Amino acid sequence: MRHWLPELAALPLYPLLLMQGRHARRVTPRLPEASGPTSGMAGASHGGTPLTLLTIGESPVAGVGVGSHEEAITGCFAAALAERLARPVAWQAHGRNGVTVREAMHTVLPQVPAAPADIVLVAFGVNDTTAFRSASRWRADLQALLRAVEARCSPRLLLLSGVPPVGLFPALPHPLRWVLGMKARSLDLAARELVGAGHRALHVPLELDPHGGLMASDGFHPSHAGCLAWAAALAARSADALGAPGTSGASGGWAASRGA
Repeated sequence: MRHWLPELAALPLYPLLLMQGRHARRVTPRLPEASGPTSGMAGASHGGTPLTLLTIGESPVAGVGVGSHEEAITGCFAAALAERLARPVAWQAHGRNGVTVREAMHTVLPQVPAAPADIVLVAFGVNDTTAFRSASRWRADLQALLRAVEARCSPRLLLLSGVPPVGLFPALPHPLRWVLGMKARSLDLAARELVGAGHRALHVPLELDPHGGLMASDGFHPSHAGCLAWAAALAARSADALGAPGTSGASGGWAASRGA
């Protein structure tokens, strides 16, 4: 029943939500994807064999809200990893603005190199939330994508980012923000349940405070500061899962993800 709460809440409000959604799309600034290279190297001064990091996702991975991919989540995550692990990280960003998980299977995944990678981050949820994708369909689509990524990249560590807290996005008016926030939490719960059912991915919750400069000017995407905060959480969980010095080790990381 809990996965259907957003639908139950939205039903009597549908005409108002539809009007608010159209208005939000009309007045919210449309920011471009990040410019510049979609790959790079972080922490080259550390020396040694670089870790390989791939990111696959929607607009934040495409760099919407920042100027370059080094300022977006991929570059920030790579820099945070390099600093925490004292090792260079070679990164690639594979994102597209506006895609759902199902659409990404056909438009984004084919761009990802079919080669082993150390770490792969999968980051979706906002577009599935605004499309009001059912929790069961979202879970099935997400499971299919994770399996395809595993088959294509054989990652040592597969990270599944939590669904962004859409209910905190300043660009959305109430009650639309409240309903979409409920929907985002429902999809995130389904993602956690997918990991808890034994899928070998590490779920990392995404908690971004909309204040303090963590949101871009459109009130809908993370700013560079927001990406830095997100990257710090991802790097901390990754280091734990990889058993980096000073952490609790790989088994602790996997156990923590299932208990999150």
